[in-house]
Amino acid sequence: MTAKARVYSYLRFSDPKQAAGSSAERQLEYAARWAAENGMELDATLTLRDEGLSAYHQRHVKQGALGVFLLAAEEGRIVPGSVLVVEGLDRLSRAEPIQAQAQLAQIVNAGITVVTASDGREYNRERLKAQPMDLVYSLLVMIRAHEESDTKSKRVKAAIRRQCEGWVAGTWRGIIRNGKDPHWTRWEDGRFELVPERVAAIRLAISMYRQGHGAVRTVSALADQGLKMSNNGNVATQIYKMIRSRTLIGEKSLEIDGEEYRLEGYYPALLTEPEFAELQHLAGQRGRRKGRGEIPGLFTGLGISTCGYCGQAVVAQNLMGRARKADGRPQDGHRRLICVGNSHNSGCTVRGSCSVVPVERAIMNYCSDQINLTRLQEGENGSTALAARLAQSRAKASELQSQIDRVMDALLADRDAAPAAFARKARELEALLDAEKSKVQGLEHELAATAGTATPALADAWAQLATGVEQLDYEARTQARQLVADTFSRIMIFHRGFLPTEETRTIGILLIAKHGNTREITVDRRTGEWEASTTISGLPAGDIPVPDSFYQ
Repeated sequence: MTAKARVYSYLRFSDPKQAAGSSAERQLEYAARWAAENGMELDATLTLRDEGLSAYHQRHVKQGALGVFLLAAEEGRIVPGSVLVVEGLDRLSRAEPIQAQAQLAQIVNAGITVVTASDGREYNRERLKAQPMDLVYSLLVMIRAHEESDTKSKRVKAAIRRQCEGWVAGTWRGIIRNGKDPHWTRWEDGRFELVPERVAAIRLAISMYRQGHGAVRTVSALADQGLKMSNNGNVATQIYKMIRSRTLIGEKSLEIDGEEYRLEGYYPALLTEPEFAELQHLAGQRGRRKGRGEIPGLFTGLGISTCGYCGQAVVAQNLMGRARKADGRPQDGHRRLICVGNSHNSGCTVRGSCSVVPVERAIMNYCSDQINLTRLQEGENGSTALAARLAQSRAKASELQSQIDRVMDALLADRDAAPAAFARKARELEALLDAEKSKVQGLEHELAATAGTATPALADAWAQLATGVEQLDYEARTQARQLVADTFSRIMIFHRGFLPTEETRTIGILLIAKHGNTREITVDRRTGEWEASTTISGLPAGDIPVPDSFYQ
């Protein structure tokens, strides 16, 4: 059966309140009458409505019904000869005239007629070919529509800019209607107030994030307690966006024509500056959230566990499908540590793997002794070291900016120079500068977090979690994972011992603390009992002697 051409009606309102008027009813009546008079059928099943979507910013195309219609027309799913009824051409677009006319041309070239209800004009290939001045008229309408929206946009931006400058100067306090306000606030009696039930949900989500829980588990916990972060409920991705938002410290951020305004104290704050800095430090740490498995890894997945023989990553492999212990836990030997360099045949020459259980047991017991933990953490003051690294990174960023400036000056001074080479060099330097700026921001957050927190976790914090870690308790292991991430910059695993042999009964572990201190322990691969090893430090990972029998 051949599909028939139909009449479609498209409605768009930049402000949803406009839909409450009678213009929508008038247009639908017009579309129905036009269809009847021309012997066509109005498609009442396909609703083309974009309420609250701007045609000036093209949101109705990027995320609205018009974008869907344009795609359908481009793919030939709208039968040629069909008709699209709109109130006026400004409903289709208020973008720059050349872009607006391109969208009209896209519809017309698909064999679709555009009918404007406001003046009864029809735009299709045959009519525009017969009356070219209609094309000129459409362009004039689009120019006027764009200028109106552009003028309004500039006035609105100027007003918002004045409000922002007044807020920063302390001469104006009021609501700035730009962007969305956080769901945990509401405007009451001339000021923002916190919504208690929303605040409870946000605080629980932040607390679970700090403990290392993933978004899915957090959403489940919120549901169990009947808490909602917003009127739309709880969305996992919303959590990661929320923890990055400076609205948590009461700040509203706006950008107007490339200029950023930060309005401090605009909202009631949920977190202090040090608490927010600590949260950003956690958010910036790779692998801080636990993986998908039912057993949170103690140190794998954090980007810190490496093979002592080749320096590549050590990962966990849980063989959950095999026979378990009487209490339902997997057998110790079914939870393994494997070097990806060996498993993927990418350079590691030491075959085999080891159980993760003795390694976890040794690390927990080692850190549960305050003397061991103090020796591991003592040394260069953390804040001093961070400040030095921050200064170095800022200096490097400044030098990169100077290099970019010199490249641009040279390009402007020598018009005969190869512009492509200069541009390529400028892009390379800009990429390096962006990376260095990101590093500076991360160090600033880490320094602020260090300044706002007490001393590193004491040994009793480890000791209290040791039993839960052994019993595979989810909460205990998640908290212990955070302690590991806070304490160590790297954990190197020598699964056949520091000096590997076929018959070795030990596992070597090199613990490298955040401040650079190292401790080497030898672990019984069966019991997990450990002892301080005879030092072999000073040998890079690749220089540790490996017997020929381990080469593949």
